[in-house]
Amino acid sequence: MRNIFSLLASALLILSISSCGKSFLEKTNPNAVRVDVGYTTEANITTGLYGVYQALRTANCIGEGAQLWTDDRADDVNTTDNQSNNGEPFQFSAFSLVPGNSYLLSHWTALYAPISRANVILNAIDTVTFANNATKTQYVAELKFIRALLYFNLVREFGDVPLTTEKLSTIQQTTALTFREKKEKVYAQIVADLKDAVSSNLPVVQSTANKGRVSLQAANGLLGQVYLTMATTLADNKIDNLNNAKTYLLACYNQKTFTNLSDIPFADVFDVTKKSTNAEIIFQIVYKQGDATYGSSLAKNNQAKGETINSMFASQTAGGLFTKDLQNEFEAGDLRTAYSIKFAPAVNGWFITKFRDNSAGATKDGYGGNDWILMRYADIILNLAEVYLYLGDNATAATYLNMVRARAQRPDYATMIATDATYKARYPTLKLAILHERRVELAFEHHRWHDLTRFFTAQELVDYFRAKNQADFDNSPLTNITTKDYYFPIPLAEHNLNPETMYQNDGYTQ
Repeated sequence: MRNIFSLLASALLILSISSCGKSFLEKTNPNAVRVDVGYTTEANITTGLYGVYQALRTANCIGEGAQLWTDDRADDVNTTDNQSNNGEPFQFSAFSLVPGNSYLLSHWTALYAPISRANVILNAIDTVTFANNATKTQYVAELKFIRALLYFNLVREFGDVPLTTEKLSTIQQTTALTFREKKEKVYAQIVADLKDAVSSNLPVVQSTANKGRVSLQAANGLLGQVYLTMATTLADNKIDNLNNAKTYLLACYNQKTFTNLSDIPFADVFDVTKKSTNAEIIFQIVYKQGDATYGSSLAKNNQAKGETINSMFASQTAGGLFTKDLQNEFEAGDLRTAYSIKFAPAVNGWFITKFRDNSAGATKDGYGGNDWILMRYADIILNLAEVYLYLGDNATAATYLNMVRARAQRPDYATMIATDATYKARYPTLKLAILHERRVELAFEHHRWHDLTRFFTAQELVDYFRAKNQADFDNSPLTNITTKDYYFPIPLAEHNLNPETMYQNDGYTQ
């Protein structure tokens, strides 16, 4: 923990950024705010807030390149090269992750960086005079939302984790807080932060210029998702947590600015020309088209040799790969199938086409304008299907499930169960049908691992993977998975700070 929470206390700068078209990220571009001097003006606080948002962008955190600890860890994408980078990326998909994995430590550190930045600003903000107190209130809500979001990722991936809301500036202070807090207390802090956010003066929907900043839609949606995860992964208060999940997810749903999900074409969600106005997108990380530093690499990196559908970039690789297991999940006739994946004759294989920017603005270097979508309404709608399922209201659960299927021009759940023997055999329960819909709808959007650990207990997760066909997973051995893999190990460098208080997760050796 000393390595994490002293990031800002020992550093001199929080870097600001210049990014993303006419977005909020370009409204100011000072060089830095000195942490050792402190935040003394509203301008300092504003720059610091942008620095917190900036820290979300990296692949080690939750930006567009963060597939290693999400889709790669799950059954959608496999890192098949067990030799590159000392085989460390392969450990995630092969269920052979060790505490000394350097990518794991980078991920842990990147998740804590925005938390550290937020804590510094939140501990200083009451000493600063604002021209309009409403601005200050909104900033506090944004910072608490981001802190909650990152702790939510940490607790789902590692279980018990260090927890603080303080600005840490001394070795003695950080040493005293170098211990793993029980996950129940971490969730309590997440809920407290998000309740402050939902009761704040955040705008229901952010303006076009401020896309990428937190809204009440996002705060309600995230709090609903947190309660849903608590209901399915914690031992106590399941019904209360489910009812709270329903309350906040419905609050988010009722804040939508469209009538029916089917009114928004699936392709429009990922259209770079509509990313700031698309009513389905709730929260996104903004990227700047044509910019070598702040442009998106999604379209370019997923492009296959000989193809032009994603980008003007002339790829020489096989593009964005995914498992045969996922390919088998896409239904024939599903609009999402044709949009999300494509066969490339030049490489004799399928590649990902969900993220596209082949416009001149992205240039032949592939500096795309794709934003990274962290939350959208199809996600919230399927969360509501889960909640009603667990509350025993299958009819309402199916209603929400069918909203997503209708947009994809697929028959509703009852029709599929009655007429499609293959569908019924693969998804014999409504729960599995909802999980299937999330997998197809949200494919490659970095939800899959967190979905699996929410839907299944550790033993159920092992059984789920071992029932799959090894031939659909290249050289990632399914037999490796055990109940220990439900959580990542605590990075070795963090464990070594205090082996007693930074105890290792069960099943991992040092």
